[in-house]
Amino acid sequence: MGTITTTDGTEIYYKDWGSGQPIVFSHGWPLSADDWDAQMLFFLHHGYRVIAHDRRGHGRSTQTSGGHDMDHYAADLAALTEHLDLREAIHVGHSTGGGEVAHYIGQHGQDRVARAVLVSAVPPIMVQTENNPGGLPKSVFDDLQAQLAANRADFYRALPSGPFYGYNRPGVEASEAVIQNWWRQGMMGAANAHYDGIVAFSQTDFTEDLRKITVPVLVMHGDDDQIVPYADSAPLTAKLVQNATLKTYPGFPHGMPTTQAETINTDLLEWLQS
Repeated sequence: MGTITTTDGTEIYYKDWGSGQPIVFSHGWPLSADDWDAQMLFFLHHGYRVIAHDRRGHGRSTQTSGGHDMDHYAADLAALTEHLDLREAIHVGHSTGGGEVAHYIGQHGQDRVARAVLVSAVPPIMVQTENNPGGLPKSVFDDLQAQLAANRADFYRALPSGPFYGYNRPGVEASEAVIQNWWRQGMMGAANAHYDGIVAFSQTDFTEDLRKITVPVLVMHGDDDQIVPYADSAPLTAKLVQNATLKTYPGFPHGMPTTQAETINTDLLEWLQS
């Protein structure tokens, strides 16, 4: 573990294990680097250097009063890669982290990047607009903010217990430990960062970022994702990226890196070695 301090004084916590080609993991909202445990251990044992950070306002990083937007998220990721002098890095982002990866490459270039992986990711844009009629109405995200503001502890219990991991689907057995771990990570972060983060992940348009990416990109998404609906995300992203591979998982939920870690890890390793 370690920390870096960004130009605006924010301290970003990160883990950095092993040696070899670096894989940098960007977590989803409102979690932390800990959400990548299954991937960090797997790829560490396959000879990679694995790195994951806590986004500003999340986990063990500084609970700042502002800067909870994609421009700052991408700049923080750029600062981390420069601090560690990473070359030929593989960037893997889940959910909001997928937006962070796309925006990082779009805004800061891909000189240090070998490949990118977007898992259950928010691009191109989640909210419904004139140019994105298939998106979710803004009222959906307003409701998320209202629930967070009213009782964050209850909200952070309900989300992983239901749609995040697909535990609300018939025949799916919920893991109490997974639910509690999600709650633990969420409650470590700052309420203001998470509140503003809902706007960041839902309203940012990543279309131009995606068009700038020329390195190989793997787009992994479950078709039963109840958080980032499949039809308005993964297929559209794959069309915008010049060198994309779309991998669709029938019945998999939003949190599939945790609930289906064995499948996701195996497929990702196969793609990296191809």
